[in-house]
Amino acid sequence: MKEFYEERLNLLKDGESFVLASIFDSQGSSPRSTGARMIIKKDGRIMGTVGGGKVEALVMNHGKEIFETTKTVFSEYKLQETDNKGIGMACGGDVSVLMEYVDAEDSQNLELYKAVVNCLKNGEKAFIIRKFLKDGSQVNFLYRNGEIIFNADMCNNEDIEKYADAVRHRDLLIIQEENAAILIEPICNLGRVYIFGAGHVGASLAEVVEKIDFMVTVIDDRAEFACRDRFPTVDEIMVPDDFENCFKDIHIDKDSYIVIVTRGHMFDLTTLKQALKTDAYYIGMIGSRRKRDIVYESLKQEGFTLDDFNRVYNPIGLEIGAETPEEIAISIGAELIQVRRERMK
Repeated sequence: MKEFYEERLNLLKDGESFVLASIFDSQGSSPRSTGARMIIKKDGRIMGTVGGGKVEALVMNHGKEIFETTKTVFSEYKLQETDNKGIGMACGGDVSVLMEYVDAEDSQNLELYKAVVNCLKNGEKAFIIRKFLKDGSQVNFLYRNGEIIFNADMCNNEDIEKYADAVRHRDLLIIQEENAAILIEPICNLGRVYIFGAGHVGASLAEVVEKIDFMVTVIDDRAEFACRDRFPTVDEIMVPDDFENCFKDIHIDKDSYIVIVTRGHMFDLTTLKQALKTDAYYIGMIGSRRKRDIVYESLKQEGFTLDDFNRVYNPIGLEIGAETPEEIAISIGAELIQVRRERMK
């Protein structure tokens, strides 16, 4: 996801305009759901996808037309058989796509995406809010942590806060008003995975969860394991003195996903004890049922209850017969996808 925004910024820095196609509504069995986005470049190349197949080909063709008109448009695609006035796709369903022309000659676009990428690098939750007025003009805002940090002088802060609050998790949202259409695009609320343990499973898992749009923090008390050589692309690496106080400098909230894969059950116990005191949406711990029972029995002596233990995913990951670190990482990643999707319903 970060690369997708960086690509927008790089295009604008190079003076290259582009069309941004975004699915803002989907019904039935469409190939991609609300929130899918695709960049269309003037030479026809794309980045991202709105579903592939015929609908994507149509969106690309429409994108070429927008380079000529430079107008933002809302398009609808009915994915039924052709005799039902659809486009001949067997999956059925309907897809609504916003086709937005992003002009490299407009310096505000460049400044907006500089601010967006900076938010992403800092792990800050933010929203791009585009206001498409009936007269054809457009105003962009960036809302972060309760304040407008881009174009603050052009909109009421209460309105912007209301728009941001309307978004559920990571979906795009269109709000129709009397004189404008408002598109709200969350840019950094996909959740952060905290991987406790920088061993083989932790290293493989970091690669997997980055690809499914989580931000990633790796924590281990061994600097030779928790280092950039082993984790070159994660968002953050932390090396506490020990696991006893490994949550001291971490802000865990309801968008946090904790994965405990340390090198021993005593470290897992210590980490889990701290994790259960947080508001993390997901807590998963690697290990067998026998190990889990030993850990839980110890925690019972400290006052933890069955309700606490019911929060923990253990054995961790979906059951796919995983054995190698890479396979285990895929099973955990699949479970994280499942949990995040269930949360969005």
